Amino acid sequence: MIRNIIFDWSGTLVDDLPAVLQASNYVLTQAGKPAMTLAKFRAEFQLPFTSFYDRHTPDVPMAKLEDWFHAEFRRAQTSVVELPHARKFLEFCRVHKVRTFLLSTVHADHFKVQCGVTGFDVFLDRPYTDVWDKREKIHEILIENNLKPDETLFIGDMEHDIATAKHGDIHSCAVLTGYNTLDQLRAAEPDLIVEHLGELKKILGKNNFHLEPPNDTANENRPPLATVGALIFNTKNEMLMLRTHKWSNKWGIPGGKIKFGETSEAALRREILEETNLKVKDIQFVLVQDCIHSKEFYKDAHFVLLNYTCRATGKLDVKLNLEAQEFRWLAPAAAKKLKLNKPTKILLEAVVEKREIKKIRKR
Repeated sequence: MIRNIIFDWSGTLVDDLPAVLQASNYVLTQAGKPAMTLAKFRAEFQLPFTSFYDRHTPDVPMAKLEDWFHAEFRRAQTSVVELPHARKFLEFCRVHKVRTFLLSTVHADHFKVQCGVTGFDVFLDRPYTDVWDKREKIHEILIENNLKPDETLFIGDMEHDIATAKHGDIHSCAVLTGYNTLDQLRAAEPDLIVEHLGELKKILGKNNFHLEPPNDTANENRPPLATVGALIFNTKNEMLMLRTHKWSNKWGIPGGKIKFGETSEAALRREILEETNLKVKDIQFVLVQDCIHSKEFYKDAHFVLLNYTCRATGKLDVKLNLEAQEFRWLAPAAAKKLKLNKPTKILLEAVVEKREIKKIRKR
């Protein structure tokens, strides 16, 4: 049973990635190096962060790099906000008398400022900040606070967090809300990967504070999940494409699970409205797909995918919920050039092929 939880800060409880990117790019440009895109930074950045500097700015003293970074971060950290589900998860821990700790590289001054906004410090029994290599601190934390390893869980968003948990011989959970990609986190082999803390809250609540057992026999008794999804067209015949962490940061379509007693078309309308704020018409069924043990999806699953096309109606004011990180309206030819998840690629090819056949028949 999990009785103690150690949290990472950045990317786990708060979203400081935009501020860290801005400060890191300031450091790079000051050192005469090119700035990085968000995608490149996420791929390159790692902890301990000294290794990142060693690769990209080896000739600049660490003290100078730190001065540049913290000066710019102070200007940028007004953008730091609490992550969705973080507050409710911390409250959940308090209600169930789970002891909570923080182990983070965050500077103590920045932590104080951000807690002044979030108030998260009141939910933490003890914070450990300014820790460059968390592996060197984990045993000390366990001993100082009399934490039993088999009752302790470390939650983080980076490979280094998982390595730290393994170094301390404690449980590990990776969240997709921060710096590392799904592939990077999978390579670290945590005990559990969740989309966000809200999902972990459900798992702990359902399993009486035990982690969901990651074995095949647990899945054998679960029926496949029936889902709906659609390529949505606008008046310009452009399609709405979404990028999501859940599908390895690849592009796909809006959709989700069908609820008990709900028709597939009703589910499609509901999911599209929830995920994009769009209402649709002219719904047409295209194909059904089996999606079993997909390596692109963040956890092992068996989906039966009912795929449609439809057309957006009314004001095209796309508002994403927490499931997607980015959207684009694109012509089919442009959409095909994106890094698409496999089910979306199959659907798109089927839709394009059908449209070409219709054009030929019209001739």
